[in-house]
Amino acid sequence: MKTLLSCYLIIFLTTAVSVRAQTSLDGSWKLTNVGGQSLVGTEMVAILQEGYFMFGQYQSDGSFISAGGGGYVLEDGELNILYDFFTEDASQVRSPITYSAQVSNNQLTLKNTPNGTQVWERLEEEDTPLAGVWRFATRVDEDGNEGERRRAGTRMTIKILSGSRFQWAAFNYDTKEFMGTGGGTYDATEGKYTENIAFFSRDDNRVGASLSFQYSRTGDDWYHKGLNSKGEPMHEVWTKGVSN
Repeated sequence: MKTLLSCYLIIFLTTAVSVRAQTSLDGSWKLTNVGGQSLVGTEMVAILQEGYFMFGQYQSDGSFISAGGGGYVLEDGELNILYDFFTEDASQVRSPITYSAQVSNNQLTLKNTPNGTQVWERLEEEDTPLAGVWRFATRVDEDGNEGERRRAGTRMTIKILSGSRFQWAAFNYDTKEFMGTGGGTYDATEGKYTENIAFFSRDDNRVGASLSFQYSRTGDDWYHKGLNSKGEPMHEVWTKGVSN
């Protein structure tokens, strides 16, 4: 089941985005049906924003299965994807993959896949000021001083948010090393940002926890301050985009 579902996602991320010119796929999508069978016991959600994607695959109890993410470009009816990390098969990281769907009423149907017809449903959500792709930039000390900003490179921590879903991942695409990922749902209102953890590759026991932070945006920077999943104080700065 683990390898099978990862195969579904690769096909989704490639074939589906090829219709982007007609229908924006930015947002969150959930796999609901494969070969006429409803998907039961396993959750698979993909987030696509600003030419970047991430997915998390996990059991209904939150037990982590797999994840992947990277960039995608649509050109001349072909979709080229480049994984930054892929827990199922690290050999595919930074090896270009090219693929060549039907979107109707927020439903994405993929036919002629190795395992039959797939149906993906767009998750309903409203846009928020934080929707997009963010790269970890630096931390702020207890006196309010920012540390030196990390430059974009092969070792990155990226967080991607749709209108209601988030996922982060730490990786080094040059060495094909994967450090961890987690995701779930979030809410951002009146300067308060709350994450509800649905999966966490490093520790399934964190599933179900909610973490709340104070947040603000200044230009392309996102500041958030609170306690991390270990209960330790944190004050971080994330910057918009993967390569800036």
